[in-house]
Amino acid sequence: MSTNALYNDQGGAEAAVEAGQESTLAATTSAAFGLFSADFKKNEDLKEMLESNKESLKLEAMKRIVGLIAKGKNASELFPAVVKNVASKNIELKKLVYVYLVRYAEEQQDLALLSISTFQRALKDPNQLIRASALRVLSSIRVPIIVPIMMLAIKEAASDLSPYVRKTSAHAIQKLYSLDPEQKEQLIEVIEKLLKDKSTLVAGSVVMAFEEVCPDRIDLIHKNYRKLCNLLVDVEEWGQVVIISMLTRYARTQFTSPWQEGAVFDENDVKTFYDSDSEEKRCQMDAKPYVMDPDHRLLLRNTKPLLQSRNTAVVMSVAQLYWHLAPKQEVGIVTKSLVRLLRSHREVQYVVLQNIATMSIQRKGMFEPFMKSFYVRSTDTTHIKTLKLEILTNLANEANISTILREFQTYVKSQDKAFAAATIQAIGRCATNISEVTDTCLNGLVLLLSNRDEGVVAESVVVIRKLLQTQPTQHSEIIKHMAKLFDKITVSTARASILWLMGEYCERVPKIAPDVLRKIAKTFTAEDDIVKLQAVNLAAKLYLTNSKQTKLLTQYILNLGKYDQNYDIRDRTRFIRQLIVPGDKSGALNKYARRILLAPKPAPVLESAFKDRDRYQLGTLSHSLNSKATGYHELSDWPAVAPDQSVRNVEVIEPVNEWAPLVGKSKPPESDDKFYSDEDDKKEEASDGSGSSSSTSSTSSSTSSSGSSSSSEESGSASEDDSGSSDESDKSSTDSGKSSGQSSDSESEQKKKMTTRKKKTKKVQAEKQKHNQADSDSDGNADEPMDEESGSSAESATSESDSDSEPDSTAKQKSENNVKSKPKVEKSKMEVSLLDLDDFSPTPSNTPKSSLVSPSLLSDLEGLSLSGVSTTMQVATPTFGPVKSLELLHHMTGKGLSAKYHFPRQPCLHRPSMVAVQVTLTNCSDRSLEEIHIGERSPASLQIHCFNTVERLEPEASVTVSMAVDFSDSTQAANFELCTKEDRFGVSIQPAVGELLMPCSLTQQDFCEEQGKLLGMNETSATIAMATSNISSQAVTKRVLSVANVGVVASSESHLYRFVGRTVSSQVLVLVQLELKDPSGGLLTISTEKSVMASMLLRDLKQALTQA
Repeated sequence: MSTNALYNDQGGAEAAVEAGQESTLAATTSAAFGLFSADFKKNEDLKEMLESNKESLKLEAMKRIVGLIAKGKNASELFPAVVKNVASKNIELKKLVYVYLVRYAEEQQDLALLSISTFQRALKDPNQLIRASALRVLSSIRVPIIVPIMMLAIKEAASDLSPYVRKTSAHAIQKLYSLDPEQKEQLIEVIEKLLKDKSTLVAGSVVMAFEEVCPDRIDLIHKNYRKLCNLLVDVEEWGQVVIISMLTRYARTQFTSPWQEGAVFDENDVKTFYDSDSEEKRCQMDAKPYVMDPDHRLLLRNTKPLLQSRNTAVVMSVAQLYWHLAPKQEVGIVTKSLVRLLRSHREVQYVVLQNIATMSIQRKGMFEPFMKSFYVRSTDTTHIKTLKLEILTNLANEANISTILREFQTYVKSQDKAFAAATIQAIGRCATNISEVTDTCLNGLVLLLSNRDEGVVAESVVVIRKLLQTQPTQHSEIIKHMAKLFDKITVSTARASILWLMGEYCERVPKIAPDVLRKIAKTFTAEDDIVKLQAVNLAAKLYLTNSKQTKLLTQYILNLGKYDQNYDIRDRTRFIRQLIVPGDKSGALNKYARRILLAPKPAPVLESAFKDRDRYQLGTLSHSLNSKATGYHELSDWPAVAPDQSVRNVEVIEPVNEWAPLVGKSKPPESDDKFYSDEDDKKEEASDGSGSSSSTSSTSSSTSSSGSSSSSEESGSASEDDSGSSDESDKSSTDSGKSSGQSSDSESEQKKKMTTRKKKTKKVQAEKQKHNQADSDSDGNADEPMDEESGSSAESATSESDSDSEPDSTAKQKSENNVKSKPKVEKSKMEVSLLDLDDFSPTPSNTPKSSLVSPSLLSDLEGLSLSGVSTTMQVATPTFGPVKSLELLHHMTGKGLSAKYHFPRQPCLHRPSMVAVQVTLTNCSDRSLEEIHIGERSPASLQIHCFNTVERLEPEASVTVSMAVDFSDSTQAANFELCTKEDRFGVSIQPAVGELLMPCSLTQQDFCEEQGKLLGMNETSATIAMATSNISSQAVTKRVLSVANVGVVASSESHLYRFVGRTVSSQVLVLVQLELKDPSGGLLTISTEKSVMASMLLRDLKQALTQA
């Protein structure tokens, strides 16, 4: 709110002043009123403002553009001008730009792709709103090529300190799944991690992602069930709706039915104790006492307060949960809340009344005390009136039928014809269901036959016809009265009903029925089809019962029907003629005609339209439509035997209780010990208790941090200043041999360094679940302690590297190699701006995230040094040569010229940044081919080292030539022309991602050090399923080398395979590690700054390793 006020108070005034100076805005009143007009000049004006050098003008322009979007105007033509400001340093402007990009990124995908690097940098912005907005825009670009980038961003955001960013990552999961369903398994891993989050802001969003991606994975809910139940009251409203719906489905699969017939509802031991003296009564019962599962009761108890929610959807969700899960005697508590919702808008009333109509069929007693709430008002719309009428009919019984019928008498007089007709049907249902008022209702309906409204009369006739079928012998007078009205009634359904009554009970009115047949014969050709069909039936029945009077009339009607335009009537007429008129061609059915046509018919059952709707879950779209909608998940039946309830026991709760009270006690002595004790002794002493102390330190650092996003920005800048100012003191302390006579500032810095180092080593051995708990417990805006730690560890690394590398002649080269990886070497849980990393030295603070390498504290401290590995890393010769050739040009397309290519995996002699390619040219024609060479290339900037022109290639001859292509570390195809003297053929070379690498040699220790620097978004991993029991190390190596041109790293551990390479073009390090965990699988990890390349290489390696 304060930001908006700032806009209005300062931003608008400044923009107006500067706009007046620039003469870009009109200062007239009419221009002010035309602020949001879609005038062409206005848009041109906005473009000029966006391209201005003044932030205030840009801000004013963005406000106006967002205003255009809010009014539904199309502002897509401004996209190029807006996207230029995506990298603005003004946070308020950047927020508005992201709002615009979220709206139009999907429409302008090509332009949005140009700014992906900016979005990736924004994912590290100190402001949580910017990070979340960047992820939202990134997930709105619906282009499959950026799926790996989106996946990495989602994984990063899922570990963010801010719950708002984690919430946004849950939203992005659904978008990514709809774009690429093949990412389901990786997304499930992220969902599993987010489900453990304790933030109420995240819970609803991640459950929504769960429902969208993997609604059948109930096993993911077991451990989080009780947490979700307890968090439910504090979750935002729409999250409550999603969680309640999911928990309803979950409960139906995990608990036994509380509706068991004959079962004693016995929830606790107290009731059992007081009933224990009735031994005889208990022995007579066959059913066991029903004891509700505590988790079942937990769900009902925690959702009950939500019946008082102001959100109607939440109240409706709780009502359906109680309807489907609660014992029958407890369902009634939702009644008052549902009735309260009837005071809301008509759209809400419609949905609520539909659900009440379904409930009132099975349990009338629930809503009977509130019957007056369902009386129809004059202001109600027709669909609301009809639903209230349905509910009143369902609630009708012997006690209240007189009141309801008096109400119905008023409704029949309504000017709403559809509602009046529905009321007459309701009267008929009441007459059918309550035998005591059948005669009363029938007489009332007969009186309605004299109504002036044709619709009322027609509906009355139809309902009377249904009622007469129940007691036909007692109501012959009513049949005669309806026959007299036949001429006045014009509605086809009513006329057809009278004809059916005449034919069905023609023996009871023998004198009237033939006269009705005579009347219908006169107007037969002008009647509707439904009336004609009943006329044919009436003629057939009268022919069988009174052939003397009706024989000629019957033949006349059958002749008319024989040539009718409707084929149904023609077919019916021919069938009836053969059935009732005896003749030579008559079949055996002729003698059974009377039994067929005059068979007694069962009385119709007047049922509610909502009788079968209870097969759908209440409150769903499928229930409202009475049809299964897309995405609907059916409620399963109650299990006969409850599954094991121990699956919902959470083991990680116990460690929380153990070390929670130690948070405030253990930290001061721990830091003192680290500062005053000798490092080498302390390593050995602390090795046993590292797990518990790491959890203590991580929890204390996470729970003690607090503040807003603005304070995190300040702390970030403060840490930069501190690091810059304390570099010299760190240097002096290192050079003087760690003397204790330092100033208080240097002592505090030393303490921070030691604490940070200890935490890193101990966190490596901690379990993953503990990390997730500590992260989700921490507040989203608490950035200050983490920033201080990163700053201090960075200073430590800087001081050590300076002291170690001063006498070294190669210090500059090493420093440059490490500086390259600075933007990537950052812990995913730290919110440090990428723009600020120029002031930091590389820090291995991301080591605790690695679950693959667990180095000792000594190696960890040695890894803090910035000394590079450039002196030990050398280019290695390829150990595997691919033999598979790919087709470059088919001989049919090339008019006899065939070309195939393969990658020899040899260094390119022309330029090291190019990939060598060998092309085999074959002349498959019967003539010589001349001047074979490479022509134009696309794009024109593509760098290709062409092979020398082949002057002449004889028939059936082949020649192998070498060329080189600079793919710029991309798998995009290199398109060029392969030319002969006469023709040109467009060809393309598509490189596999593994061919864009060149092998390197690296020691195991150097590999681990480099891997420790490439964590977070620089690390891509996946679990692979492969038979590891009978596979040899040579086979594993061969499979990896068949995919990627990498070097093998000697490993002292038999279950670890390590490979290393560099990208050919940019010389970026690529580390591959395969860890065989069990006989049926392993963990494949790729560490590199090229995140897209890592994802593609991971896919290819996974496919190669899992194949038989």
